[in-house]
Amino acid sequence: MFLVHLTQEDAKMELGVKTMEWRDGRLFILDQRLLPTEIKYLDCVSYRQVYDAIKTLAVRGAPAIGVAAGYGMALAAQEAVDNNAKNFSQFLFQAGDYLVSSRPTAVNLSWAVERIKRLTGTQGKPASKKMLSSILEEAKKIEKEDVAQCKKIGEWGESLLPDPCTVLTHCNAGSLATAGYGTALGVIYAAVLRGKRVQVFCDESRPLLQGSRLSAWELMQSGIPATIICDDMSAQVMRDKGVDLVIVGADRIAGNGDFANKIGTYGLAVLAHYHNIPFYVAAPTSTIDFNIESGDEIPIEERDPVEITEGMGRRTAPYGAQVYNPAFDITPAELVTGFITERGIHRPPFETSLKDGLSG
Repeated sequence: MFLVHLTQEDAKMELGVKTMEWRDGRLFILDQRLLPTEIKYLDCVSYRQVYDAIKTLAVRGAPAIGVAAGYGMALAAQEAVDNNAKNFSQFLFQAGDYLVSSRPTAVNLSWAVERIKRLTGTQGKPASKKMLSSILEEAKKIEKEDVAQCKKIGEWGESLLPDPCTVLTHCNAGSLATAGYGTALGVIYAAVLRGKRVQVFCDESRPLLQGSRLSAWELMQSGIPATIICDDMSAQVMRDKGVDLVIVGADRIAGNGDFANKIGTYGLAVLAHYHNIPFYVAAPTSTIDFNIESGDEIPIEERDPVEITEGMGRRTAPYGAQVYNPAFDITPAELVTGFITERGIHRPPFETSLKDGLSG
């Protein structure tokens, strides 16, 4: 995997930067580990490199890693054709399982892989260029659908924002976390495009600082006022700074409305509830997992302790210290005011409103 350097101006899009791009039979992925100080693209020519990019958080955000996995499957299909694989389905299924193992919490990853798997069937046929073409077209379709869904989420959600408005958000659920436009930040972009005056407080989002490194940078690129705060400042900001609502993204939503998102979201929801501030979750319907009844069934990824003990490359904890580093937490449905999807705004009871939204 080698690096392709672009200037900021080259990388800018309508309201952010392009998270990834399929070009000339390879997948170029924006390396978000280097933002906001450097813009570099990883040139992925195999599904194993896509796995590495997902695992190491070069690409992150539930919708974005789903799109990346779709293209990873296309790269696997290309490898099968190049190697004249005798059992195309078996090769693709093994590659898909490998990609899914990179991060267990976000359901969009397995959703995209399963969608590609369904194209191949289960028969042990040899690899073919025709099937490769079908898989690549499906991956491109997943990407296009994600952008369209995010814009629909923005259109539905912007109605919730008064003018003027102060929003508090956590982690990054913008263009960088999707194929383009974003979920939680997409709501903000849509409101601004409607002429509303919006200012945003961005939780720093420890330990990897996705709020300060990514959300604040992305909003500033779009000319939207963004103020960075440490995570433990949220309560005071809610009390003293006139926060109108909290909007976050999600990595997996259970059938009852419990959901997983970046660690710290649960505490933010508790604080919003105490201060009587509406708490909304913006996510595409592909993030809803009706195979699980509650948040108790959502697997929580635990990451390397070094992310805490040596955050941003400097040692900040004693050697030998015990570390607990869950990447996500579960917020119970009773703390959620509503879910914003491409199908509309879903309110309690979520067991019925989320399903009704999918069938409508």
